[in-house]
This record gives sequence, structure tokens and C-alpha cells, in this order.
Amino acid sequence: MSTRTIEVGLRTPTVDPSGAVRLEPLGVQLPPHTPVQDDLGGEHMLVNIGPQHPATHGVLRLVVELDGETVVRVVPHIGYLHSGFEKLGEYRFYNQIIPLTDRTDYLSPMANNVCLALAAEKLMGIEITERCTVLRVIACEISRIISHLVWLGTTGIDLGAFTPFLWLFQQRERLYDLQEAWTGARLTTSLTRVGGLMADIPDGFEAGLLDFCRTFPKTLDEVDSMFTRNAIWCGRTQGVGVISGPDAINYSLSGPMLRASGVDYDVRKDRPYLGYETYDFDVPVGEHGDIYDRYRVRLEEMYQSNRILVQALDRLARLKGAPINVSDPRVILPPKHRAMSDMEAMIFHFKQVMEGVKAPVGEAYFGVENPKGELGYYFVSDGTAKPVRWRIRPPSFINLACLPKLCEGVLLSDVIAINASIDIVMGEIDR
Repeated sequence: MSTRTIEVGLRTPTVDPSGAVRLEPLGVQLPPHTPVQDDLGGEHMLVNIGPQHPATHGVLRLVVELDGETVVRVVPHIGYLHSGFEKLGEYRFYNQIIPLTDRTDYLSPMANNVCLALAAEKLMGIEITERCTVLRVIACEISRIISHLVWLGTTGIDLGAFTPFLWLFQQRERLYDLQEAWTGARLTTSLTRVGGLMADIPDGFEAGLLDFCRTFPKTLDEVDSMFTRNAIWCGRTQGVGVISGPDAINYSLSGPMLRASGVDYDVRKDRPYLGYETYDFDVPVGEHGDIYDRYRVRLEEMYQSNRILVQALDRLARLKGAPINVSDPRVILPPKHRAMSDMEAMIFHFKQVMEGVKAPVGEAYFGVENPKGELGYYFVSDGTAKPVRWRIRPPSFINLACLPKLCEGVLLSDVIAINASIDIVMGEIDR
């Protein structure tokens, strides 16, 4: 049976006396009447990354369609961690929802706690105390630094840089020690209460945080010198995973993902809360919308959070001994010693524990600038102590939606870097 040989590369085939077309010395033998394809007969390949893979940063499954090593399409599959947080919240008092927020973005639990308390207080018309306001700012900025430290350390590992991971996680441990001293927990903090906080900061907390603020920029400087002008880091991040400012807005991106594309939007500046308008800090904004700019934005945000913490500690020193909770016994539980010795306090304690804090009929949305972007909580109240609806605007979920666009035409290895640059937490996505 006669055979024919397709041309490979630019080499010119020859015809032998039997009439077969041959390429010497290499050739691909095909049966008669097989269609000849210009791309060597290659087919697109489907590759699964995850859902159990360290580079997906959680139980995320990416179905990647490849043409060789070039990505044609990426389809994210979510839902492997679904916990039903929003539905669970409809069967709990407002303060009982706070532990659920710890488990959404578990890298910034204190900031989540603050957002929920602010949303509930907006619904109920509660004004918190000045000391509580400053302490909540401290909680939010500590969470921002912790989250960015984890992001930068793990992204470095994803791209092959291990040493900065150790530097950054050492600083994270210092903050976790302070967080544990304040809340009793390292990860699931449940810090806030509607109308205040679970506890004031302990003795030595201010000195420990001030010492951190004095020494932390040195670590950031070391990471800056390691990464920012590193040829390998720049080669893997510059011009990769690019999204323009208009496209970022159309995708409803927020946080560093949005600002890296040149859009100057930060909830702390544009819709101030907790008195952020009175703090002196800058909002870093990128230009190119690539992985490199996202890195630069998050690195600079840690410097700025450090500035805010120093200012907050200065204000805290002037508010020493001030109350952290509102003085309304219908909202805040009375001290335990009073509940055990005073009849009226015991009645308020009993009614709060058994009936909860009732909110007026209505609805409220409150958004804050979380490390990953704008986190929003939306409540609908029917006048009882439990919300009839609780909905979350999770920045990780919304930011992940642009992943297919970012990955079009890149190499397979770039998918890992692009996914890392979005900074997702699956507890927030599969809520």
C-alpha cells in the first residue's frame, strides 16, 4: 500500500520512483486519504489544575485548554468548599453571625468582623465609641498586613522564590501573637460585637505593636530589594495577566486588582468609615494592570498600613481608659459581676441571650476596604433579632471572574502566576 509523508518545517519533500512523497531523513507516516493539517495534526489538550493543588490556593479547579503550551481558554470550577454561610446567618442573632465571618476570608478575620458589626450598627442606628473606632482601625490594618504577607510569601513560592516566604511569615507570626493576645485566637477571632468589641486590648499590646511598626519596614525593604528589580521576577510578572482600567471596572474588580490597572478607588478614601478620612496615608495606584503592578500595589499598601497603625496607636494613648462599648444595656451585655449581683443587669443579660438584639424593619449595606477588595454585607430585617436575609459581596469571588480573560494566550506556567496575583480565598468564594 502506498503512503505519503507530510512536510515538516521548511524542508522540501522529494518524490521517489514509486510516487510516494518523502522527507529525508525525518517523516511522519500517515494512512492514505488522511487530511493533512498545517499544525502537524496537533489537537488541543485539556488539563485539570486542582481542585487539590497547592498552586490553586484552595479547592479551586481550573480546566485549561492548551494549544501546545499556549492557553486557549481557562474555565474555573468552584463550589467544592460550599458552606452555606449566608443561609446559616438567617437563623442566628446578629452577634452569632460574627463567627461565620471568621471563616469566609480566613486570612483577615478581624476585618470581616468589623464589617459585619458596621453593617448591623447601620441597620440599628448605633454610634460606637471613639476608642472602639480606633481599635477597629487597628484590627483592619493588622488584617491587611497579615493578608498581604501571606499573599506575597506564597506567590513568591509559586514563582520559585522561597527565602522571602520565611522573612514574611516571621513577621506574620509577630502579628498573630498580638492578635491571639487580644482575641484568644490566631485565626477565628470573633473580635467585634454589635455596638463594640468582645474585649479591650491587653497590657503590653500597644508596646508590642509599636515595636512591630518600627521594625517591619526593614523586612519590606529587604523584600523590595529581592523582588522589585530581580530579572527573573520581572520576567515572570511584567506584561503578564494584563487587564486595562476600563475592563477592570466592567468586571467590578476592587482592591489591589483594580488599583493596579490605574483606577484610583479605595473605600477608605471614597466612602470613608471609622474616621479613615482623618488619617494620613496614600493609596498606591498602578499603571499597566499586570502581575508586577499588583505586587507593587500590595507591597506599598503594607507600608501605608504601617503608617496608619502608628497614627492609631498615638490616638489610642490619648483615649486610655475610655469605654469600648456603647452604654446601652439592650445592645451590650452587662459585666458579668453585675449580672451576678444586680437584678436589673441580670434581666438585661437574660433578654439579650435568649431574645437577641432586635433590629428595626429595613435593610442596610455596608462596604469596607478589605485586603482583597471591597467586602460588603447586606442585611434585610423584619424587625426580629435575626436577619431575614444576609448577603455577602465577596471580593475574591468577583475578582476571580476575570481569570479567563487574564489567561488568554499566555503560557501554562503563567496561569499559576496569574491565579496567585488575584489573591483569592476559597472560603469567601464558596460561601
